[in-house]
Amino acid sequence: MTKSTIGPGEKPGACPAKLSVRNLSFYYGNFRALHDISMEVLGNRVTALIGSSGCGKSTLLRTLNRMNEAVRNGRMEGEILLDSENIRRMEVSAVRRRVGLVFQKSNPFPKSIFENVAFGLRVNSRMNRADLRDAVEEALRRAALWDEVKDRLGHNADDLSGGQRQRLCIARALAIEPEVLLLDEPCAGLDPISTAKIEELVLALKDRCTIMIVTHNLQQAQRVADYTGFFVPGRLVEFDTTSVIFESPSQRETKDYVYMPLRVAGNATV
Repeated sequence: MTKSTIGPGEKPGACPAKLSVRNLSFYYGNFRALHDISMEVLGNRVTALIGSSGCGKSTLLRTLNRMNEAVRNGRMEGEILLDSENIRRMEVSAVRRRVGLVFQKSNPFPKSIFENVAFGLRVNSRMNRADLRDAVEEALRRAALWDEVKDRLGHNADDLSGGQRQRLCIARALAIEPEVLLLDEPCAGLDPISTAKIEELVLALKDRCTIMIVTHNLQQAQRVADYTGFFVPGRLVEFDTTSVIFESPSQRETKDYVYMPLRVAGNATV
């Protein structure tokens, strides 16, 4: 696998950001799930969000494409800018066309493989049958799934394996050509072979879109991410290049978290 790389000397904020998060807080009723999060996400880069379960990583992801607005009693403070434009001043449908989201649990529609990928295309554009077929094929190719399903496009998506279903959901998101792709634990519960395929896919896709990935797998973050943000409940502790976060973090909390697996492994051999 080719490791993700960034430009020489490149740092967060060194060039125009695709997404800018400024003093973002989010509330579920009276519960404050995010506290004043600020970060800049560079275009055509992979950014990983790491931290313990329930620390707000997925909440942040869903806020970036306004999915959390559907939450009862949900409330957001602060700004999220997409190419310098405040997403709260944009039509929700426009935001979600530009910022795609793939959930942790693969959720193909109860339709055929073809219709799953075609769904967003039918909603967002008017294509003739030939163009629709070509667009579906292209999305499946980009999701590294075409060769595995090209002879059974009419089959129900539930017939696919777990890894294939997750790549189908990625293909469905890619079909409408998003500028940003948000992946919430895309490899959760998958076997090592399926995980490797999705990681290769992430690295291949960043030439065409900006990717943010939530992961509990620290090795995965190191393999695929150019930048990494470390969260504790509700707060972004540190955000920097992945090499800095894993090799020389500036915050004690980050160091304790990223070095914990090494200490556990060391204790296990004693």
